[in-house]
Amino acid sequence: MSQQVRVRFAPSPTGPLHIGGVRTALFNYLFAKKNNGVFFLRIEDTDQNRYVPGAEEYILEALKWLGISPDETMGVNEKFGPYRQSERKDLYQQYAKDLINSGNAYYAFDTAEALDAIRKEEEEQGKTFIYNHHNREKLDTSLIISKEETAQRIANGEHYVIRFKTPVNETLHLHDIIRGDIKFETNLLDDKVLFKSDGMPTYHLANIVDDHLMETSHVIRGEEWLPSMPLHVLLYRAFGWDAPIFAHLPLIMKPIGNGKLSKRDGDKLGFPVFPLDWKTEEGISSGYREKGFFPEAVLNFLALLGWNDGTEKELYSLEELVNSFDLNRVHKAGAKFDPEKNKWFNHQYLMKQKHSDLAKAFAPILAEKNIQVTDDSLIRIVSLIKERAHFVSEFWEMSDFFFEAPTNYEEKATKNWKSDTPALMQELISVLGEITDFTSTNIETIVKDWMTKNEIAMGKIMQPFRLSLVGALKGPHLFDIVEIIGKQETIKRIEKAITTL
Repeated sequence: MSQQVRVRFAPSPTGPLHIGGVRTALFNYLFAKKNNGVFFLRIEDTDQNRYVPGAEEYILEALKWLGISPDETMGVNEKFGPYRQSERKDLYQQYAKDLINSGNAYYAFDTAEALDAIRKEEEEQGKTFIYNHHNREKLDTSLIISKEETAQRIANGEHYVIRFKTPVNETLHLHDIIRGDIKFETNLLDDKVLFKSDGMPTYHLANIVDDHLMETSHVIRGEEWLPSMPLHVLLYRAFGWDAPIFAHLPLIMKPIGNGKLSKRDGDKLGFPVFPLDWKTEEGISSGYREKGFFPEAVLNFLALLGWNDGTEKELYSLEELVNSFDLNRVHKAGAKFDPEKNKWFNHQYLMKQKHSDLAKAFAPILAEKNIQVTDDSLIRIVSLIKERAHFVSEFWEMSDFFFEAPTNYEEKATKNWKSDTPALMQELISVLGEITDFTSTNIETIVKDWMTKNEIAMGKIMQPFRLSLVGALKGPHLFDIVEIIGKQETIKRIEKAITTL
């Protein structure tokens, strides 16, 4: 095996890429880059019954959006191509036959009906049926019929599978970077199907053959594959190949309750579990991109689900993640998904964006409402509201009063509108009308001087003033709002409030 670090992300194109799969891709990417290695993408599409059109393109687009595109894949640096298993199927039959010839596998002709009958019979006796050394020489296999009869039955077109012949009475002592030393008893393992008579391998055979031929140095995958580890190591041994180094990542758990994070959790609690929108006849499953998340925020959040560098640091650029990443610091226990923390990360990255970039992202929302505003004004508005936002999509609700006068007034805020308020507001209009340098700082100085000189309490002016302009007691610094909407609009809104309230 090559000494170079080569790791792969090998999803099946059976639907949208789950956020757990994205984290697996990310950890593979970080490990490869940290070790000056190669991160490649292989599409495992041997199960054509579960193939979903568009899923492969979705996977590639998601990785591209996140900024973790593979170094090798279909059409990109195809050093060990093809990178679709369905295009490699001619390879696998010979490897399956090699295992037969070396005595590590056998043909099994059992029908599904026959196996069901045996399974029911075992259950009635309180036993669990496992197809392995206990019964493989009593079932319909090439272990108990001659080579000639086996060949004849295959030639007759009889359906068969090739099963792995699991060794007996052996304790496997295996090592996983994350889990440490693990023991497996071979007598408890079943003889997995490796190849079917339709010419397609199962996941287990194709995975091992491809990882060997593509010179995979480390297999970094989800915890759900841990039970397959002994079989995979035994397959490497049966072929006479060196096994890669394994690392099984912890599951991403539900925010509430127990179990693995699912699409249902996202639907129920209103957060995405896919990187991009996924459209079907039933509707759209929302994605992080379309929900307004920054790709850097998604990566940062996912990196800390099950890993940390031993410090209190939470915000990392992709480059910093690469430099800090270490598989030895990945936790064994499942990582709970926290939707609020997810949004917190997005807020942190929103705060890092240039005001001009945020203004550009906000502009289409205003265009849909037929609102025209200068670039400078929009940049200024964005700078005033962004601290309270998690997403650009929240900007309109936080800033609508900059563009449109309020049509109604928040009921609890109108309690600040007293019997003497109209007269005071009328005086304020006169003060504002006299100001020539209509900038926030100057307006604030003049208005506050007027209040001090006339011994008017701050609350008597400031709250009704804000209510007149905004329609509620919310928004950024009041005099910044006044400067941006301008003298004429400010006076017009105060006059309307006097008439309405």
